[in-house]
Amino acid sequence: MSTTSRLLHVGLVPLDWTSQSWRQLIPSAVRIEESLDGPTYVLRAEAPGVDPAKDVTVVYHDGALRLEIRRADVREDKTRTEFHYGTYGRTVSLPDGVDEESIKASYHDGILEITATLTEPTDDYRTIPVTVEPTKHAGKH
Repeated sequence: MSTTSRLLHVGLVPLDWTSQSWRQLIPSAVRIEESLDGPTYVLRAEAPGVDPAKDVTVVYHDGALRLEIRRADVREDKTRTEFHYGTYGRTVSLPDGVDEESIKASYHDGILEITATLTEPTDDYRTIPVTVEPTKHAGKH
């Protein structure tokens, strides 16, 4: 592939797709890693430079976790920044059998860690009996 075909002109500045410099133009999502440690599900999310008490929200709903991380730009006198600011979110489906009462979140060294205990998945169905109603006649005899 020639150098010319790898470049995209953004304004007056050529952008080389092979150098990964284009990634600066795309806002970053919340990046995660998931693992199992025995019966414990572990989700780790990158969240550097935030105050977890004010800037991190974790919500459990309907078998999924919704993470929201806000990173505010507080300095006005920067001459250059490649940091991403704003609110970033991610919804992650949890594995079957997660005990929702066991979900806990902690923050240390820029990493948000969420753990939950896995139990044996239960079948969320039951048979509903059908009641047979007596036949109603439209006319009188």
